[in-house]
Amino acid sequence: MKTVLCYGDSLTWGYSADKLERHPFEDRWPSVLARALGEGGTVIAEGLNGRTTAYDDHMADCDRNGARILPTILHSHDPIDLVILLLGSNDMKPAICGTAFGAAQGMSRLVELIRHHAWSFEDHEAPEILIVAPPPLCETANAAFAAMFAGGTEQSPMLATLYADLADESGCGFFDAGSVARTTPLDGVHLDAENTRALGRGLEPVVRVMLGL
Repeated sequence: MKTVLCYGDSLTWGYSADKLERHPFEDRWPSVLARALGEGGTVIAEGLNGRTTAYDDHMADCDRNGARILPTILHSHDPIDLVILLLGSNDMKPAICGTAFGAAQGMSRLVELIRHHAWSFEDHEAPEILIVAPPPLCETANAAFAAMFAGGTEQSPMLATLYADLADESGCGFFDAGSVARTTPLDGVHLDAENTRALGRGLEPVVRVMLGL
């Protein structure tokens, strides 16, 4: 049995822009991936609304800095065979970072943390890493989200290329979520139920190869 850790933000948590609540458990992409893998893998969903790659959100009611929390999460679920990193959308907020380049730097920091983590079991190999570029932000009539993510529709399409280059340089797997899923114009950021399910299905063959299933 292989263990997969899905480390992400509201796209992993399953935020629904149309209902302003959480997608049903069975619709969230980690759940879809788990069903697709069957008995071959255990999938752990670690999603947090607003989580960044490695940047502080001083307006948040909890710690949204993905780099600061990641080591604790890794210890919580050790041993792990594969870590899927799906972050970067919140880095597009001008108040957080505002550039795709900055998000790629943050993603690089997460890869370093996993590679140099003090794992609990010496006889278990360090996990593989799959970097996933989030679907690009789209235009929205939602004034609050449009202001919060100002410039994101220009910057976010660059994430796939930057993340692919990082994956190649660091020996990680790569998947472009934008190849199978689209953000909803309701807020320009999140995925509707159909698209979050599509992401889970799209990840299955990549995950199977990386786990040797």
